[in-house]
Amino acid sequence: MNKDIGRQLLVILSLAGVIVINGLANALPLNGLETGEISDRFAIYFVPAGYVFSIWGLIYLALIGFAVFQALPAQRSNPRLQAIGFWFVLSCVANVVWLFLWHYEQFAWTLPAMLALLASLIVIYLRLDTGRSRASAAERWLVEFPFSLYLGWITVATIANATQLLYYLGWSGWGLPPESWFVLVLAAALVIDGLMAYSRRDVAFLLVLVWAFIGIAVKHAAVPLVSISTWIVTLMIVVLVIYSFWVGRRGRLSQPVG
Repeated sequence: MNKDIGRQLLVILSLAGVIVINGLANALPLNGLETGEISDRFAIYFVPAGYVFSIWGLIYLALIGFAVFQALPAQRSNPRLQAIGFWFVLSCVANVVWLFLWHYEQFAWTLPAMLALLASLIVIYLRLDTGRSRASAAERWLVEFPFSLYLGWITVATIANATQLLYYLGWSGWGLPPESWFVLVLAAALVIDGLMAYSRRDVAFLLVLVWAFIGIAVKHAAVPLVSISTWIVTLMIVVLVIYSFWVGRRGRLSQPVG
């Protein structure tokens, strides 16, 4: 079998495996525990309201679009797709491994699995050179867009996973109250968003953060420092979204056609 055909099939099978196992994790559920049920054990501020996790539906829909697009015969020798195939399979493996570790309460190992997922998505993002390389409309929507969504969400998930693990290990926060640590982490997230807006003008990535932070503000409305600081940062990211959209649009309009 041609190695490119094998890569295309492996991408489809890997994504199918992730979707099926994620569905079964809550349908069975794995180890008798639902994913959200476990998350609710951790009294931390960086976990958003439950409705926010519906974004997984959009992420998987977008990834299905990617999987179908990359499987087309015309895309078999596409160098951008060739460059990310292995890393996408690796991301799927990390996703599934994390899920089993989480459901079987091996929390100390969930962060390495999450970091492996994050790292694989960062490599994909950099190899696609999203926001800098010229791409057709099809590639922007069916390749770049899915991974912008995915990376944005896993960025949030990695921060949440790290804070959950620290809570599980009984970390004292060096004497600082949890609300203060939350504000510091939120500030770090804002710096990441600013860098993404300036260097990539990636509206999709930024909107994922807006969606997640609104969910955090809503869930913790009773804690003024957490809620107010989150709303402020969310508004700042909205400004970054407008900036990214405007500058990115001007850049596309200035590109020669052909």
